[in-house]
Amino acid sequence: MTSHDERRAFWEGRLGTDWTETGVGYRALGRPFNEWMYRVRREVFLREAGALDLDRARARVLDIGSGTGFYVRAWRDLGVGSITGCDLTEAAVERLRPRFPDVRFERLDIADPGDALPEAAFDAASCMDVLFHITDDDRYTAALESVARAVRPGGYFVLSENFLHRPAERGANQVNRTISWITGRLARAGFDVLRRAPMLVLMNAQVDAGPVWRKVWGGALRAATLTEPTGWLAGAALHPLERRLVRARRESPSTEIMVCRRR
Repeated sequence: MTSHDERRAFWEGRLGTDWTETGVGYRALGRPFNEWMYRVRREVFLREAGALDLDRARARVLDIGSGTGFYVRAWRDLGVGSITGCDLTEAAVERLRPRFPDVRFERLDIADPGDALPEAAFDAASCMDVLFHITDDDRYTAALESVARAVRPGGYFVLSENFLHRPAERGANQVNRTISWITGRLARAGFDVLRRAPMLVLMNAQVDAGPVWRKVWGGALRAATLTEPTGWLAGAALHPLERRLVRARRESPSTEIMVCRRR
């Protein structure tokens, strides 16, 4: 299990040297493939966040783990009137502020934000591909409780996670937890799950598939993305299929998006 200081140092180093989709995405697959992957992520996010019952011009939104500002831009493109972003790292925050001068950014750890986030101040919060990097279960639970305090009753929480139906899988910088464990912690924090849908299907690690398929498809993706030109071609070839799959399937063996409401 990685300590808080080690986790922050890891991300400071990673984003300090690679503040792109690759730095926040699946690094082993290279930037061109990640850029195609993030096109699908954007489409799914805009569909799900755009369906929330919000007066977007007046809505106050919190984006957690803002990274390069990908989802900050998505909220802004949806017409949200007030956005606050936050990230664990100075490497991200010091770059985000000039990129989005109309957005307030805070450097904080969502598991222990102190008084940086006012209580019940936000109509919605997003936390995309962040929580599975919190390797300590107690800090993961604390993060959800912090989000719940920041979101008003009746507000929304949009997150992406690897909701496993198989046993949890633990690594130094990422823990893939079971769907029952995650939804249990969400319920304890005060959230009701409204819906869950595929964020990606084939363009990411097959974390919830059988061991043979995980190994075969993972190897195929890494082989196809060994160089930037082949990575671009692989992304371009998979992109139209992936767009159809995330709309047609109810579940995914990869990352999924979940929408919750604060009780």
